[in-house]
Amino acid sequence: MSDEIAPCARGPTKAFVVIPARLGSTRLTEKMLLAETGKTLVQHTYESASRATRPSGVLVATDHERIVAAVRSFGGRAALTSVDARSGTDRIAEVVAELTDVDVFVNVQGDEPDMEASAIDRVIGLLDTHPEANIATLATPIRDRRLLDDPSCVKVVFAHDGRAHYFSRSPIPHARNWSDGLLAAEPALFHQHLGVYAYRRRFLLNLRDVPDSPLERLECLEQLRWLQAGHAIVVGVVGAHAKGIDTWDDYRAFVSRRAT
Repeated sequence: MSDEIAPCARGPTKAFVVIPARLGSTRLTEKMLLAETGKTLVQHTYESASRATRPSGVLVATDHERIVAAVRSFGGRAALTSVDARSGTDRIAEVVAELTDVDVFVNVQGDEPDMEASAIDRVIGLLDTHPEANIATLATPIRDRRLLDDPSCVKVVFAHDGRAHYFSRSPIPHARNWSDGLLAAEPALFHQHLGVYAYRRRFLLNLRDVPDSPLERLECLEQLRWLQAGHAIVVGVVGAHAKGIDTWDDYRAFVSRRAT
């Protein structure tokens, strides 16, 4: 499967946001349905994604009827997908056939309620300007040593042209001689990967042909499957971004921000 995909020549790119939302979660049980703010977490993410200007719509792809019902209760669009989908991207690939006129699909993870609309528009634009890439994503500088050392914070390193070299839960790049001043370097030396991707339609239609990856299994990062298979992933850098919701502490902090 080739990375060489020509840009659309029949008009502007049509994009659509798909939010993969699984009921079960390892660290925070049924987090998509948490509603201490008066809205479910998945509704907050849906509303944030809906503020982007480039996508033509938003859809939640989920493995459970309870999430389908929650989304439809606030007027959102949802589709039931397989309980066996091994990643959010595999879940999105299941709904591609329903959206036949869409060129680019944007994956906004359901636990990213603070995803900026401008970030969604930016990741779509990266595929416009990088026809050699099947996938685009975003990163933001890391300025905090605790975040750098946190395995729940995924790090990415990339080339001058933005093409990703590697993603890891470990601190990368590794500083042989550490100094706190490294965190303040300009341009930034360390980057956190953000939970948003844009994929070309053809990539998703052929996702099942991407071979299994020992790196994906080792780090539990689906993007390593595509990277190891030779797909180009282009990374754009954006400013500070609120952390996704992985733990109770993350959720309480989110609720506190919404209350102010």
